[in-house]
Amino acid sequence: MERILDDLLEACRRLHAGGLLAASDGNLSVRLPDGRIAMTPSGVPKAKVKVEDLAYLALDGTILSGRPSSERAMHLAIYRAVPEAQAIVHAHPPTAIAWSLARPELKELPSDGLPEVILAAGRIPIVPMALPGTEAMGTNLLPFLPGHRLMILARHGGLCWGEHMDEAVGGMERLEQVAEILWKAETLGGAKPLAASVLEELRALRARIGPKII
Repeated sequence: MERILDDLLEACRRLHAGGLLAASDGNLSVRLPDGRIAMTPSGVPKAKVKVEDLAYLALDGTILSGRPSSERAMHLAIYRAVPEAQAIVHAHPPTAIAWSLARPELKELPSDGLPEVILAAGRIPIVPMALPGTEAMGTNLLPFLPGHRLMILARHGGLCWGEHMDEAVGGMERLEQVAEILWKAETLGGAKPLAASVLEELRALRARIGPKII
């Protein structure tokens, strides 16, 4: 269990250093072998979170100790719906959020011109906005589970769950990189999709690779 918690703290520092979390924004969690959920605390900058700051919850939402994030509903919704989920990252990647602000009509990030994204993550949907701290943060996710591990939360941030913390953090890093590439492509005249036949082949290969974020 100690290693799992160390990985959680290292993920906080990694995301902060990468500009994906500012101050006390965002929240991370892991599922422990005993069934408890360990989560980053409310109001503590992610770069400074220590193991003694972590909060613990039961899967039914009961707070066992500490002050877990007010956005815990979306973490719990994923853990309840997806037994494979062992780690969750919610961060605030700037360019990914900007896409949902500037293009509110989008249902997913328009990444069908990037073969690596299709193979590594599949489609990246945009989840309808929910007020922070409400139960809707969890219920709005349900139509996207378990088929999607990496998502944009409209006007709010990014969310990635994985079978270990490295997968969840890597997904968040990938999300911001893809969003930035697409933004730059827009300034150069717009991203052009791959041919339909190529997309079909890539998506078939993604299906064979499996659902993990790579």
